[in-house]
Order: sequence, then C-alpha cells, then structure tokens
Amino acid sequence: MIYLDGSIKFPSPADASDEGLLAIGGDLSPERLLLAYRSGIFPWYDEQDPILWWSPNPRMVLFPKDLKISKSLQKTINKKLFQVTHNQCFSEVIRNCSQMKREGQQGTWITEEMITAYENLHQLGHAVSVEVWMDGELVGGLYGIDLPEKKVFCGESMFTKVSDASKVGFAHWVAYLEENDYLLIDCQVYTRHLETLGAQEISREVFLKYLKN
Repeated sequence: MIYLDGSIKFPSPADASDEGLLAIGGDLSPERLLLAYRSGIFPWYDEQDPILWWSPNPRMVLFPKDLKISKSLQKTINKKLFQVTHNQCFSEVIRNCSQMKREGQQGTWITEEMITAYENLHQLGHAVSVEVWMDGELVGGLYGIDLPEKKVFCGESMFTKVSDASKVGFAHWVAYLEENDYLLIDCQVYTRHLETLGAQEISREVFLKYLKN
C-alpha cells in the first residue's frame, strides 16, 4: 500500500488492490484532486478513516448514447413538472447529497472536509452541479467533476426528494454532455440503479485510455 506525502503525485492505477484501493493519505487540495480524476483515481472514505484513493477494476461508466429512459420517466419528462438548471446552488446540492440515506450505508462519505474541497473545485470551475426544481423548490440534483479537455464527466453523487427528480436531472445532463461530444460519464462502481440507466462495466485499462486523449 502506498502512503502519500506532500508531493502531488499518485502511483499507477495498475498498483491498486483487487478492491481498487490505491493509496492512503495526502490531502484534498484542488491540484491533487484534479490530478486524481485526470488519472482515473477518486477519493472515497468514511469520517473516521484517513483519505483513501481508489481506482477500481472494472469501472462503471455510461456512454451518453446508451442512456436508457423508461416509458414512465419519459412521461414525467414530457409533463415538464421539473425545471433543470446548472451551477445555481452547488453547495446546496452537495449538502443534500451528503444527507441522503442510502441502502447498505451508515452515515455518509461526503464529510465536511469533502464538501469544502469540492466547493473549492466548483469555485475554480471544475466541479459542476445540476439542480432540479419543482415550484421553486430544490427537489433533486447531482454533482461531479468536469474534465472538458478529455470529454469525460466524473459523476459523484445525486439526491432526490421527489420521485424521479434526480433521474430527470440526470437525463437532462446526459443529453447536454452528448450534445457537447462527451465520450463517457464515469460512474465509478457498479450499482443496480446505474445499470438500469444504461451504465456498464469496462476494464480499468480501457477506461484509462479515454483519459489519455
């Protein structure tokens, strides 16, 4: 296991454990976080843990053209019940994501330290939020890291307070990315929910090739 020091560098993702754990320690500075995402690495840890850096194999990704929209979701979209915006209230989105209760998880990995780090990235133009509104109230959204030079968006988390709100926001964002010729959305690790939306697992080796563009 590699322990990071103050220098802004990472070991090769090929050195990760079978579970994908690559390194421990370091910090969440904008420079280190951007290097991580551009290298196919992301932080994921609990409040009681040191910073843990991951590069799983296989990698869950969504190619924008493969997005699956169910008939019921399409009906919801057509009803125009929700309004979708970008980068209007990043802090509210990430804090709502941190408060979502998720199956199989106790507490949240989106700690205050993480929130501050991603708010800093947002201020620098690298972290993006998508907001979903109903009658002027924020009812869903998502956030992630944008790598426009590589045409890759790294999704981090989403939340919903109203049925289908986050799915509508996600569909809107995927359409936006496809219109702007993005190659893929990095979804990190497998979930059944992501699979139903059209995401699939690819090898880490193939995933990293997209980041070399």
